[in-house]
Amino acid sequence: MATYGSDGIAALGDATRRAIFESLARGPKSVGQLAAELPVSRPAVSQHLRVLKNAGLVRDHADGTRRIYEIQAGGVQAIHVYLDQMWSQAMAAFQAEAERISRSQLTTGRTGPHGAANTGTHQEEK
Repeated sequence: MATYGSDGIAALGDATRRAIFESLARGPKSVGQLAAELPVSRPAVSQHLRVLKNAGLVRDHADGTRRIYEIQAGGVQAIHVYLDQMWSQAMAAFQAEAERISRSQLTTGRTGPHGAANTGTHQEEK
């Protein structure tokens, strides 16, 4: 099951959506303003905005007959939380593996990368 943060990451997987998101990070814009910046049509921009909105990354409000889009802070925060969790899990797995290797080397007397005991001295090759 996808989480709010992973939905946001998936939505940003498309280069055009990333460009739209990055443009909105500089300030709120209408579909027309976004389309003027990109090599895609207004209907395509609208479709990309729908995906970003469904992922919780942007929101819109009416301004006369136009819709103005802007970044939704909660969606960005959800991505941040998701990445923090993934990073914490990766670091915990790395630590567990490092500790497992260390215990294994202590019980077998191995400390080198190829099972050679580390004597603390370096022998020169002749």
